[in-house]
Amino acid sequence: MDDRHARIEALAAARGRIAVRLTAAMVLIYFGFIGLVAFARPVLARLLTPGLSVGIVLGALVIVASWTLTWIYVRWANLKYDVELDRLRGRA
Repeated sequence: MDDRHARIEALAAARGRIAVRLTAAMVLIYFGFIGLVAFARPVLARLLTPGLSVGIVLGALVIVASWTLTWIYVRWANLKYDVELDRLRGRA
């Protein structure tokens, strides 16, 4: 029973680590963009093509980054977390 408890704690710790890392990445991306909006408006206002500015592109990339980070977590959970959890439950 002790080994099982240690494995559960290790799995919970791994989930916590990935959650903190992905959250930190999203916070940095989002607040980096907000910082640019607040302090570097001329940079964001530069037109790449008529009707498309640097700010629009970076704003879209913030959204894509959130999707990507979510995909990374789901992929990790499906390939590692759920598999180990099933093993601990005795289903695998």
